[in-house]
Amino acid sequence: MSSLRHGAILASLLGLFTVGCQNQLHDDNLALHDQNNKLQAELTDARSKLSDAEGRLQGAPDPAQLAQMQARISELEEQLKTTQPQPAAGAIASGKADPAIPGIEATYDKARGTLTVNLPGEILFESGKAVLKASAHATLDKIASAIRKDYAGKKVFIDGHTDNDPIAKTKDQWTDNWDLAATRANAVRKYLTGKGVDTHQVDLRAFGPNKPKSNKQASRRVEIVVQVD
Repeated sequence: MSSLRHGAILASLLGLFTVGCQNQLHDDNLALHDQNNKLQAELTDARSKLSDAEGRLQGAPDPAQLAQMQARISELEEQLKTTQPQPAAGAIASGKADPAIPGIEATYDKARGTLTVNLPGEILFESGKAVLKASAHATLDKIASAIRKDYAGKKVFIDGHTDNDPIAKTKDQWTDNWDLAATRANAVRKYLTGKGVDTHQVDLRAFGPNKPKSNKQASRRVEIVVQVD
């Protein structure tokens, strides 16, 4: 076997290995993102309960109860540090990282020049509802801050998606899945612009059930797509 052919085979194998590693990293980051979102929601809830408890217990606080709640908050904060997505190896080697949002799992599509944040429906809303959960605010705050700081003037699309089940229990509120998808996307738009994102750079898109994921739970989502290039 010639050295040229041997080198070509080696390069091909190395390429396959690199792609495999990148795919694994992407899958790992998706899992970390999901875990991070759940921890963020639990942390927000724990802080809210602690604040409520301190208000109710003024004058006769229960030190043990407060200490237990504060310990749980500290534990969650430590866990959050371990669920940050990791940069791709190529970005480290080149010294130039792909576009990203700190602390948020986002997918960069170099060919399209887009950075997409996938926000699961259960993280943002109660079933069949379009009012943002308080626990979603911390995640959206990070996204708004990054758009203002790093992507000012870039076009941002807020995409609403649902599963393919016809509206049933809440048909008194929504005409169809596109109606629900659009209203949810608009709730995210209003939150981001309320946090200082320029309203002129944000557009809405409602796909309803037309871009399903692997299962119904994953299909119910809002995606924030930033045209970074």
